[in-house]
Amino acid sequence: MDQQEPHFLEIGQGENGIGQGPRPIAYRFDAGASKTAPAVVWLSGFLSDMASTKVLYLSDWAAHQGYAMLRFDYSGHGLSGGDIEKASVGDWLEEARTMLELVGERPVVLVGSSLGGWISLLLARALAESGDSRLQGLVLIAPAWDMTEKLMWEKMGERSRNAVLTEGVFYAPSNYDDPYPITKILIEEGRNHLLASGGIAVNAPVRILQGMRDEDVPWEHARALVDLLATDDVELTLVKTGDHRLSKPEDLERLSRTIQVLIDGTSAPV
Repeated sequence: MDQQEPHFLEIGQGENGIGQGPRPIAYRFDAGASKTAPAVVWLSGFLSDMASTKVLYLSDWAAHQGYAMLRFDYSGHGLSGGDIEKASVGDWLEEARTMLELVGERPVVLVGSSLGGWISLLLARALAESGDSRLQGLVLIAPAWDMTEKLMWEKMGERSRNAVLTEGVFYAPSNYDDPYPITKILIEEGRNHLLASGGIAVNAPVRILQGMRDEDVPWEHARALVDLLATDDVELTLVKTGDHRLSKPEDLERLSRTIQVLIDGTSAPV
């Protein structure tokens, strides 16, 4: 059970200039054993939050190892403010970039799950383009890169698309909970952040963990990402019986081992 009380940071108008204004973003930051301890930065999936099974496991693991751990809820998610029906990828990227400032000059491993994988890639590219050398590795769990286009819009039928365009929102059925909103803002603003053209600059090793029984992000989607990355230090681990969440004990252990190897800077097998 998560005992740490969240803090809140108000983040202003999104980069996209539409949708949300200032909103309070909930976060938890454990500074680790020292101000130079490596930081694990968690980026959640769509409609997930910082209290998920994987996050709580990693938080305990990082604390045991003495590493810093930063996690937060996107606007419209979890404990954060904002409206999910006005939120966009640009908002969530802005929040991730602002939150990253909290870790200071520590070496960083970004860990992104599903939508968080896309946000992590965008954040890693921004760090590379700015010459920021803190990024020590990128761990992507079922990365839903270009999610709004590839995994939502392109898979929607004509009726669903018309609802988005004319009503501004379509409520899609979910395998996990109540129907969730796919909004016009989400689709149209997401096109500002697509990665399908390739050449994604990431100045750090990339490790991808992907279940082959994932019904939300097909394993072929993760495989296609490998060719889009402008780095040769990429490893894709396919878990034959793995689902989208990859939250079984053996999945969690694989995740922490993968992060540890990146922190150690070695090429030991997972």
